[in-house]
Parts: sequence; structure tokens; C-alpha cells
Amino acid sequence: MASADERRFEVLRAIVADYVSEQEPVGSKALVDRHNLGVSSATVRNDMATLEEDGYITQPHTSAGRIPTDKGYRLFVDRLSEIKPLSTAERRAIHRFLDGASDLDDVLRRSVRLLAQLTRQVAVVQYPTLTNSTVRHVEVVPLTSARLMLVLITDTGRVDQRNVDLGDVVAEDSVALLRDQLNNALAGRKLADAAAKVSDLPEQGPPELRDVMTRVATTLVESLVEDPEDRLVLGGTANLTNNVADFPDSLREVLEALEEQVVVLKLLAAARNPGSVTVRIGEENEDAQMRSTSVVSIGYGSDDLLLGGMGVVGPTRMDYPGTIAAVRAVANYVGRILAGG
Repeated sequence: MASADERRFEVLRAIVADYVSEQEPVGSKALVDRHNLGVSSATVRNDMATLEEDGYITQPHTSAGRIPTDKGYRLFVDRLSEIKPLSTAERRAIHRFLDGASDLDDVLRRSVRLLAQLTRQVAVVQYPTLTNSTVRHVEVVPLTSARLMLVLITDTGRVDQRNVDLGDVVAEDSVALLRDQLNNALAGRKLADAAAKVSDLPEQGPPELRDVMTRVATTLVESLVEDPEDRLVLGGTANLTNNVADFPDSLREVLEALEEQVVVLKLLAAARNPGSVTVRIGEENEDAQMRSTSVVSIGYGSDDLLLGGMGVVGPTRMDYPGTIAAVRAVANYVGRILAGG
């Protein structure tokens, strides 16, 4: 026979399920009618009283049923023994949708749209951080005889373009030599190592190209040094307005917080390992404006390389098993695409 603690957890699980789906406080009679708890309604009432006393559920107003508290949701999430798997059709749709992406920007835009659609919440994806990227190729494109475009391509698909005024006319064979020198020195290196290497390039080339290489190296360093502001893609903000009742006094605060990039980056900071999902519920969120929300986040990349973070922001009244499954699945596909797996 199940212990009293296990029985109460089943009552809590039923309250969470009903409140998430119905958005109404849950009473003991509804629990007995809807769920096969195997005990009398009197026992369910007693269990609910104990859960309320322990802070796992609360009564929003007199004569109402009960709703889960942040503490109740936390216990529910911590005790999830299995995550509701995505259907074969959902997995196939994710694969097809993301495989159609043309470049990094497209991959991340599609990922955000997909996550927002799957979870009906706000989705956010962080661009791959440059410190974890490797130079794949440097292309040198003549714009005029005295002006070049440098195109830096990383292994994560990030592309950065810079124009360089050379101050003098440079022949086509010199441009080819310049391209070879840059790729011999930088291709395959981490960006931090490449930034250190590029400063040596002017001394290593032929004397007649030293001035040109100095200009190129100076411009290239700007692409290799980490941008202090990580870029983010945000989508599905309108989904929050479909759940206004979940934010009776705080929807505006949440929307304002989501506009602040630093707040969103903090939300993703906990996601440090690809494949490992982090759930922050209500008061667990550091930023006061976000304490009416839950954040489900994950790192994406390969087993040994974290490229960035992604996640979902929504009310604490959230389908946690379904949201965790969607976030994990999309992160898995994005990591596979960008890490070349």
C-alpha cells in the first residue's frame, strides 16, 4: 500500500494537472470524480489540508478550491519520473522545419518560432557565443581595386562581414595570397587563439603587403573579439497575453523585463550543459519582475561543447512535462545542426 506521503503526492499531481488544464481552483470532489485516487473523498480532503498546511497548495479566496504554490510546482517537477515524449509526428515536424534552414540566423529564427508554437509560451534562443567558436574559413572578396570585404565564417555558422579600405591598389594575385595567408594562420583555431595569432600576420607576409595586411589584421580583430552583448532571438511574446489571468498584476512587468536583454541572458545562465534542463519556478527567479513566471532552459551544442542557451518563459501554471520535452527536443536538433553532428 502506498505511504501517506506518496498518496498526498498523487493528490498534488492531480491538482497540478487539473489546474494547468482548467485554469480553475480544484476542489476535492472534482479530484475524486476525475482521478482514480483509490481513496475516499474524506481522505482526499484531509490530504489537501495537509498539503496546504505544508505550503504545497493554497486557497486563492474563500470557498474556492486549491491551486499549487511555487513550492508545490517545484515538488511536482522534481518528482517527474518521465517526460512526456513528443509524438513521432511532432519529432518529424521539428526535423523537417529546422532542416530547411539556410544559415545560422534562419536556424535560430525557426527554433524560436517552433518552440513558441509547441509550448504556446515565449521562446528565447541565444546566439552561439564566440568564445566557443572556431574559425572555419576567411573569405576575401575584392569590392574595388583598393577595397576588400572580409567574411569570417565559424564552425557554428556565424558569419561576420567587414570592409577594409586598403589605401592603395592591390592586384588579384596579392588578394589570393592574402586569402591563403589568413586561412593558413586562422582556420581551425578557437577565436581567442585566432585573435592572438592575427596580430603576427603583418610581419610574416611579403614586405610589399605589410601595410595591407596591417589594415586587414586590425579590422579582423574586431570580428574575433567577443561581442560584449550576446545576441538573442525572442518569439511568441503575444502568447503571454493569452494567459492574462496568470499575471493579474505583473504582465506589464514581465513584458518589460523580456525587453531587457540582460534579464533574458540571466534566465539562460543556468543552462550550462547541453541536454540538461533547468526549471526555475516563480520566486526562484532572480529578477523580481520575473517572479510570476517559470523558466525552462537548456544549453545546446554537442556533448563537450556548449554553444549557447535556449528556453521558454511562461506562467507558473505551465505544462511542465510537455514544455521540458519540447525544449529538450528542439535543443537537441539545433545542437546537432550547428555542431555538425
